[in-house]
Amino acid sequence: MKRILTALALIPVTAWVVLWADHWIFLAVLAVVACLCWYEYNEIAGAYGFGKPGIVGYGAGLALLMWWDIHWLVAVGFALVVMLMVLRSPDLAHALPRAALLVFGVIYVFGCWKCARPLREVYSPHWLMYALLLNWAGDIGAYYVGRNFGRHKLAPRVSPKKSWEGAVAGVVTGVAAGGFYLTRFVPGMPLAHVIALTAMANIAGQFGDLAESAMKRGAQVKDSGAILPGHGGFLDRVDSTLFALPVIYAYLLLV
Repeated sequence: MKRILTALALIPVTAWVVLWADHWIFLAVLAVVACLCWYEYNEIAGAYGFGKPGIVGYGAGLALLMWWDIHWLVAVGFALVVMLMVLRSPDLAHALPRAALLVFGVIYVFGCWKCARPLREVYSPHWLMYALLLNWAGDIGAYYVGRNFGRHKLAPRVSPKKSWEGAVAGVVTGVAAGGFYLTRFVPGMPLAHVIALTAMANIAGQFGDLAESAMKRGAQVKDSGAILPGHGGFLDRVDSTLFALPVIYAYLLLV
């Protein structure tokens, strides 16, 4: 029940922010959500025993998120600065893992969320809403079908409760809901493109879910946080979206 009530509260607020909110309100909400995800990632990374990536991730991540056309040299410079920073660590055996956790985390959290900006601001708010919807619908289908009919384990070492039946149901429901939304609000796309893109984005989202599950299992934590009753943390709720956003943005850039 908590899971359903939380979803019923979040969906209308999210839809308003994505579709109708002012540009600056959208950016503020995006920055807050990204920072919450970074905080939870920071806690998971710290549980590995290498020390937390650190507060510098907030500044670097927000710069990446807000700077519209960041040059690749800036990213290289950031990685080099992080390497120099960890030289000060009293435990040099953990210096490289800490640097890797910081650089990876900034790209994983803020880099993926950065794709939400052009989807909304360059193309259409409906593209971003579509990216969220296909994962919401897919998660619902995968959860209920997997819970009731799942027999064949998908990745038992990473997430024992996930099944192939649930994964297939997730793709089907994601394509049905996301495809309907896209054809309704972004007319003109060939149906084959709609189906293929939605399926790829949903599959990418399922990999994102498994990737976050692997991180949590390695850190021996159940949830990334407890801010969303019935769902865990923000990172638990958006792990699939983080992987789906770059897929959809890449399609728009290339196709």
